[in-house]
Amino acid sequence: MESRSSRLSIVTGAFGFSGRCITKRLVTLGERVRTLTNHAPRSAAIDVAPLDFGNPQELARSMTGASVLYNTYWVRFAYGETNHRRAVEHSRALVSAAERAGVRRIVHVSITNPSPDSPLSYFRGKAAVEDIVRSSSLSYAILRPALLFGSGDILINNIAWFLRRYPIFAIPGDGEYGVQPVFVEDLATLAIECGHKQENAVLDAVGPERYQFKDLVGLIRESIHSHCRLVFVPPFVACLTTWILGRLVNDQVLTREEISGLMANLLVSNQPPSGNTSLREWLRDNCNDVGGKYASELRRHYRRDTSRA
Repeated sequence: MESRSSRLSIVTGAFGFSGRCITKRLVTLGERVRTLTNHAPRSAAIDVAPLDFGNPQELARSMTGASVLYNTYWVRFAYGETNHRRAVEHSRALVSAAERAGVRRIVHVSITNPSPDSPLSYFRGKAAVEDIVRSSSLSYAILRPALLFGSGDILINNIAWFLRRYPIFAIPGDGEYGVQPVFVEDLATLAIECGHKQENAVLDAVGPERYQFKDLVGLIRESIHSHCRLVFVPPFVACLTTWILGRLVNDQVLTREEISGLMANLLVSNQPPSGNTSLREWLRDNCNDVGGKYASELRRHYRRDTSRA
């Protein structure tokens, strides 16, 4: 049997949000990790290889000898030459390279409620990548998180940031659609448990608490002692508001598709929770830090002249 010290795992995006947590846990377990990324810091503590979808031979060579591929690669929204259709093709190239490299298993991070018939390209693209994974020769575990939270997240952090700084926070519609946040460390634990198994599995990765969106925002406001007023607006007004705020912070705050997916109750699950960390308790323990600084999606993932976590 392969020992932990000799096991090599590949993690796409080991310096990103979920990839960093998966990598940290693998290293703690004594496993070797190599990351495929184009956003490595100058002094990386693990092996780094480029995530070059245009060079399938090199991509396969970078994964040779690995047992498991932990795949967190995806894009939130279209930006420049990047879009969801292209992300699907990149994912196809990655899975094909893993097959050629002899990788045994893939643990793929998807999203709750993907569908090939979805009008939303994010959820439609996620379904397409799941099909690629299932059709491959690799054994697989597909994990479907809803809304991730934890140190370094974007959405929860930025809700808190706006609540700290503005007198009004706009909630699309009635705010009664659901969200089921999961702690990023719980996702990492589940990913590694699945990486050490052999059977195929598709699992929702959700936490123990389910909120209406208006109550989620209210919880964050209460936790950080904000006096911001919550107002309910038509979805098109919310889209306009987030566009204006995006111009102010030079970022893409929330897209029209993301608002539509949220309001369609796509960030909830009918499966039992896989994580046990309470968002309410986490906010209580981290109330002084969450929302202290704005987290820019564009700086973190798209702007090449800026260092990324």
